[in-house]
Amino acid sequence: MTLFIGVSCKKNDPGPSLVLNDLYGGPVNLSITSSQLNVDVPIDQLLIADFSTALDTATVKLAVSLSQNNVAVAFKISYLNNLQTISVKPLVNLLYNQPYQLKLSTVLKGRKGESFSGVTVNFTTIAASLNLISFKVDGVDYTNQSQVTNISLSPSFEFNFSTALNQNTSASNFFITGKNPGVLNVSLSNQNKTLTLKASNQFNQLDKYATGILANLTGSNGEIYKGYTKSFYTKADPIPKFPTITDDQLLDLVQKQTLKYFYDFGHPTSGMARERDTSGDIVTTGGSGFGLMALVVGINRGFISRADGVARFNKIITFLEKADRFHGAWPHWMNGNTGKVIPFSTNDDGADLVETSYMAQGLITVRQYLTASDTVGNNLINRINTLWKDIEWDWFRKADANGQNPQNVLYWHWSPDKAWIMNFPLYGYFEEQITYFMAAASPTHTIPLIVYTNGFTQNGGIKTGNTYTYNGESYVLPLGTPSPLFWVQYSYLGLNPHFTDNNTNTDYWVQNVNASLINHAYCAANPKKFVAYSDSCWGLTASDNPTGYNAQSPANDNGTISPTAALSSMPYTPTQSINAMKFFYYTLGDRLWGPYGFYDAFNISSGWTATSTLAIDQGPIIVMIENYRTQLLWNLFESAPEVQAAKIKLGFTP
Repeated sequence: MTLFIGVSCKKNDPGPSLVLNDLYGGPVNLSITSSQLNVDVPIDQLLIADFSTALDTATVKLAVSLSQNNVAVAFKISYLNNLQTISVKPLVNLLYNQPYQLKLSTVLKGRKGESFSGVTVNFTTIAASLNLISFKVDGVDYTNQSQVTNISLSPSFEFNFSTALNQNTSASNFFITGKNPGVLNVSLSNQNKTLTLKASNQFNQLDKYATGILANLTGSNGEIYKGYTKSFYTKADPIPKFPTITDDQLLDLVQKQTLKYFYDFGHPTSGMARERDTSGDIVTTGGSGFGLMALVVGINRGFISRADGVARFNKIITFLEKADRFHGAWPHWMNGNTGKVIPFSTNDDGADLVETSYMAQGLITVRQYLTASDTVGNNLINRINTLWKDIEWDWFRKADANGQNPQNVLYWHWSPDKAWIMNFPLYGYFEEQITYFMAAASPTHTIPLIVYTNGFTQNGGIKTGNTYTYNGESYVLPLGTPSPLFWVQYSYLGLNPHFTDNNTNTDYWVQNVNASLINHAYCAANPKKFVAYSDSCWGLTASDNPTGYNAQSPANDNGTISPTAALSSMPYTPTQSINAMKFFYYTLGDRLWGPYGFYDAFNISSGWTATSTLAIDQGPIIVMIENYRTQLLWNLFESAPEVQAAKIKLGFTP
């Protein structure tokens, strides 16, 4: 290749002077006024100078010099264009990324004696590319692997390069980011082409780190490296983070610790459950309904005394009696001091029928647990009955403007000033079967069967019967598609899913078990290759995640595992759920275990663990573990005469 460096000079100056027209270094046109422009000159191409007239060759060799940091560079001169152009060819390639000076002195003359004023041009050669040949961790080559997982807690990193490194830049331009790696120890080998990096501190297990190279790294001859970053994830530490206990003891511990969210952290005025651990005075209707059932478990297992538990029931019921209600339904959120509605969204500032159904499920369960012969218990039973009977389920069928022709579907929301603006009819299979069930069970504001079959079952339209296969195991899902697991939990905290809905010929036990098995199998197969997913690390449902809150599922998987998903599936998948519980407790330890049980979620691929706890996630853990152990909540709820009547009315059979 030919390298041209060009400088534009005066081409038509009058007088007997020799003028430099252009100066090139390979393809780079060199400036005689600004050396900052003279960069990226190739190391292996000619320097070309073009003049206004033919040169006196006797003066050329005396006038031309080339140097690098004041050290002369040997070169050969050739002539072109009838002696008007000279080429300067260094005898050896120039060095990468180095400053050079080309000088054409006043000794230079034209062939007819024309004088030359002299030119000095500074330029910098192109930076060489320093190439990373391989990247290894503990001897395993990860150069071409996009994901680096299961790395030891004290790994050794090896970077192999195409050329020797500059020892003065190597130590300071390698890094490890993550939780407290400590001091980085750097060593060179293989004629300085291999750098080994090791951190002084042991890494955290199942955590995200990154290692790499800054752009200031150079080779021994000035070669430049453009930078490199590689994320990696450490493996699980098999040593238990807490003392090992029996599975029954661990179940007790998880239930007892999680109950603290509802009892110890319950709102001091209302006794209700706060929406989350940072919600202040915002209390939640549905989560408090779950909390009522959790308190029953706490009393029954001796985590709190019966007197304390009944006192808390009384506080909550007293609050509910005075709180805002809209046609008997409570809002999603309320102020725990005043009972006034706190809008869940701009238009959601009134009744929430789904949340109300979760509360009603809890109230009926508490009523069945209380003793009618006890004065305090009988008082609470009567007050619960009043709250229960005042819920106008049938009004949420949204009649016309004249109050006639109610629709054969229930609506989720109603606002006192915006009416039905939310416009959310409860069509189809998701979390709300209990809403239709409680409406059918109401002794005062019931709904006919057609509202259930047209609304929830969509006249059989919710039937799918698709098969899902993971790792060679196949599961048939009678309804819908693989969902967030709260769909098979919230409605069945009290309602025992051991029944067949004859309207669609659906066995809900099969539905809920297979939905849970699919969720587990999907995580174990891990088709998206998220870090830590396994047979014992699974569970996708609605929860906090690294970017906010979302309903995770096999169809909406972002790498976030929610402990409530697996633990609240314990009646359906006891072995898989207990394995998950032990992984969460023993392996993740205090990273996931907090003052109110397990934190809400974690995403190891994103290097994130929640510090939050939510009522709607903590409650089902206690309740469904108990239903797995003793079926206590199922038995209590199912003992209610209204429940038995509703099952007959809706065509539910064992």
